[in-house]
Amino acid sequence: MNSTVKGIIAILISSIGFSLMAVFFRLSGDLPVFQKSLFRNLIAMIVPIYFVIKFKAPFFGKLENQPLLILRSTLGLIGVLLNIYAIDHMVLSDADMLMKLNPFWTILLCALFLNEKARKYQIIAMVVAIAGALFIIKPTFDSDTTPAIIGLLSGIFAAGAYTALRPLGQREKSYTTVFYFSFFSTVALIPFVIFTFEPMTTSQVIILLMSGVFATIGQFGITIAYSFAAAKDISIFVYASVIFSALLGFIIFKEVPDLLSYLGYIIIFLAGYYMFRKAQRNPKPKQSISKGES
Repeated sequence: MNSTVKGIIAILISSIGFSLMAVFFRLSGDLPVFQKSLFRNLIAMIVPIYFVIKFKAPFFGKLENQPLLILRSTLGLIGVLLNIYAIDHMVLSDADMLMKLNPFWTILLCALFLNEKARKYQIIAMVVAIAGALFIIKPTFDSDTTPAIIGLLSGIFAAGAYTALRPLGQREKSYTTVFYFSFFSTVALIPFVIFTFEPMTTSQVIILLMSGVFATIGQFGITIAYSFAAAKDISIFVYASVIFSALLGFIIFKEVPDLLSYLGYIIIFLAGYYMFRKAQRNPKPKQSISKGES
């Protein structure tokens, strides 16, 4: 297999991992989002410890990178909490697709905060994708729309975390950043878990541990995928998780997205595919932040 095929396989494994994570979150029952997220981060913290020790990297990064590491971790944690809430209150594939808007939000945030020039085709794709999201959200300005709005916000906060990762990419090792995020999230969540704690059965504990295992598979799968191949060659395959989520939602929870949601999926996927094809034909624009990176 060439590196691109390996990257595609890794990203598909990642998609299955994230889809099963969502399933186990739902199966764990009516528990506070803080409690569910704590289990996710406790498990996700174990794997990077091995790599940090193996490659003798710092656990908490360099002193000068602390503001960015804290910002990335804070935005990422809020994104995870919002995503768990959306998973618990929406059709699984709807929540997944709203999270898949984060690449489009990342383009906007990088343009605003990192002075990265957004190309015309990226702007077009972003506008089309947001229009597609409206078919999933179906805004009615009442409480029924709240989970969808929260799902949309989860993608925006995830994009904020990815934007903070851009300048961190050449300053810190990926496993240091992953460990920092998981450790930061675990410490930050403990007070909230104490005040909102709900007793759990043994099966709930096992289910939440499994959600953490599959979240870790998803996270490292996508990291490995992009180490094998460039994003422009494999990024379109992240949308496979929506298919997996839809199938699992139907088989396990008897969920069937409505026609408007399907239309939204198609529009967002086409926007992603359009941007994917354009990215393959166009060289990556120079990033103005590179001057300040070591």
